[in-house]
Amino acid sequence: MMNTKTGKLIVFLLAGAALLLLPILLQATGSNSWVRILDIALLYVLLALGLNIVVGYAGLLDLGYIAFFAVGAYVFALLGSPHLTDTFPAIKAMFPEGIHYSIWIVMIVAAVIAGIVGMILGAPTLKLRGDYLAIITLGFGEIIRIFLLNMDRPVNITNGPKGISQIDTISVFGVDLGKRFTVELGDFTYTFQPVTLYYYLFLFFVILAIIISYRLQDSRIGRAWMAIREDEIAAKAMGLNTRNLKLLAFGMGASFGGVSGVLFASFQRFVSPESFSLMESIMVVAMVVLGGIGHIPGVVLGALLLAGLPELLRHVAHPLTAMTDGRLAPEILRQLLIALAMVVVMLIRPKGLWPAPEHGKSLSK
Repeated sequence: MMNTKTGKLIVFLLAGAALLLLPILLQATGSNSWVRILDIALLYVLLALGLNIVVGYAGLLDLGYIAFFAVGAYVFALLGSPHLTDTFPAIKAMFPEGIHYSIWIVMIVAAVIAGIVGMILGAPTLKLRGDYLAIITLGFGEIIRIFLLNMDRPVNITNGPKGISQIDTISVFGVDLGKRFTVELGDFTYTFQPVTLYYYLFLFFVILAIIISYRLQDSRIGRAWMAIREDEIAAKAMGLNTRNLKLLAFGMGASFGGVSGVLFASFQRFVSPESFSLMESIMVVAMVVLGGIGHIPGVVLGALLLAGLPELLRHVAHPLTAMTDGRLAPEILRQLLIALAMVVVMLIRPKGLWPAPEHGKSLSK
């Protein structure tokens, strides 16, 4: 029955109902912490889907992907907070009420800017492959972070290590997602918390990103990317413009990161360079590799596991710390358990937890 159209439709409807009811059931427990973890996990899923375009489809190992996440976050932070008007009197005169552009306009602007930055940073790496490409992209990612960290003087644009606060929340159809929203149906009354409202927004963008990823995968451009991933020399011999296709992969993947950054900035209402460290880039790459390079369901699974595993292991680390009389700090023990889990998974499933049905010769060697 699972292989029939009716069976697939039933599974799809059940999965949809579960995704819609999950935050409500978690909120009913009296704690919003797990809903917040779900929100962060969905943001990581969005990031992993964007990186999958670069790494999974085009085969370009990018270790500085978090830089585009930072670009999107700071674009919204500058256009959706009082920082610029408080810092520059000229801008204050132009916008007496402050700069508060619509989130949808800012999202398009952030996606375009992040895509352009992605192509600019990808241009010097077009002739590089493998480890050399990874090192260069890693360096570019750190350059962006340091750039944001030091742009508080002589002209204060990013506020340096202090970060930017008081960022606007998102409004959808007149509903402010930063405030509680009450639904009344007769005698039934339910209040949605902000973390729950953001969950549905993030879920919408994740579903949209999955649809776009599937369409790209089956498109002519997606097949060209995969040809470059399998054998770049053969792809070039067949007449593919590998330079433009690589730049397009960098730009498209970076756009996903820019949109994720806008959602992150609105959700947190605060951004600082410390949120975009090298470890974050490595975690996103690990999500793609752990789930299954190039396979969308695997990437989603890997992102959800690596985003939720640290919180689950938090409940394991504290009892183990008590057993060792506090010799091992919970945070260190938690990181150790995460690392061991990743090593075990890679030894048992070297192609990922949910690899693509056909990976190609470059990954099977």
